[in-house]
Amino acid sequence: MIVHTNYGKYFLTFLFTLLYTAIFSQDKDSETNKISLTGSIDTYFRVNLNGDNSFNEASGLPNAAPGSSFANLPGFALGMANAIISYEREKVGFVGDLVFGPRGTDAIFASPIYSATGNIVNQLYAYWKVHESIKLTLGNFNTYMGYEGISPTANFNYSTSYLFSYGPFSHTGLKVDIALSEKFNLMLAVMNPTDQTELNPTGKYALGAQLAYDGQNLNILTEDGAYEIDFTGGFNLSDQVYLGLNAALYDNDGLGFAGVAIYPQYITSDTVSLGLRAEYFSEIGDYGAIGTGLEDTEVFALTLTGSTKIGDLTIKPELRLDSATEKSVNFQNKDLQPQKHLSSFVLAAIYVF
Repeated sequence: MIVHTNYGKYFLTFLFTLLYTAIFSQDKDSETNKISLTGSIDTYFRVNLNGDNSFNEASGLPNAAPGSSFANLPGFALGMANAIISYEREKVGFVGDLVFGPRGTDAIFASPIYSATGNIVNQLYAYWKVHESIKLTLGNFNTYMGYEGISPTANFNYSTSYLFSYGPFSHTGLKVDIALSEKFNLMLAVMNPTDQTELNPTGKYALGAQLAYDGQNLNILTEDGAYEIDFTGGFNLSDQVYLGLNAALYDNDGLGFAGVAIYPQYITSDTVSLGLRAEYFSEIGDYGAIGTGLEDTEVFALTLTGSTKIGDLTIKPELRLDSATEKSVNFQNKDLQPQKHLSSFVLAAIYVF
């Protein structure tokens, strides 16, 4: 639940006042000063086809939903409202990315202090283009790990994968992006512990790197003895067919996960497309993601999503089938008993501005 405070209202008012002032004070003929307000809202309906559809108020979780993040609430439910204020000059700029609603709250759940800003800030960073091939960024930014993103506008499928849900969501720190050539790029970062977005509560730091070549990315994150290696990429097989790829391995002293997902997508017209996510996800030890309480459990999830655009509005019907090797408390049937399989349907609406 979002905690509403006067400080949150003041902070939001300040940002929009800044946006208004900047828009009307800048030189209209300037090509180097660019300010924008963009964002989205999303909402959905969700129902389990072979499981319970009630909400457990004691745990604060649905009785039956995939162990991945977002789009898990029963019935008619809210995603989030997202407002992004960005200001760009020739060499410097900033981004203030605000989120409201359940999806936004889940995305920043690990923030150690639920202050007025911590409940709504998804990203908040400034950058400096030191050289045409070097860019420094300081602040809070969404993760470079994984194929998917927090905002539903960044993904084809509306629900998210296990790989995305159990990788990091956001980082706070300093990163440098270096263009090594026209197609090769390198990113290096020093950051707070994963998802500690407001401050560093431990005095320890995480190190990150990304080597990218023509849309194919090898990502590395290490902190306090734990490490994650992640590959994301994709290929245009034809003018109408695209294949996305994601594979990752995370280990923290014998606990973690490994998995692979493929994302074939087919464009039928300018407004209609169809996409499938096929994911294999395996726990290392009893990591707790799948909900069986047993070690080395596996889950295979198929998510078929349709996408229809009506101007700036996108409608997405989605059928998802999750199948685990053992019975899971996340897949409770109508008698509230664990089962191995869960099938669900989602109808989502996403508006972009």
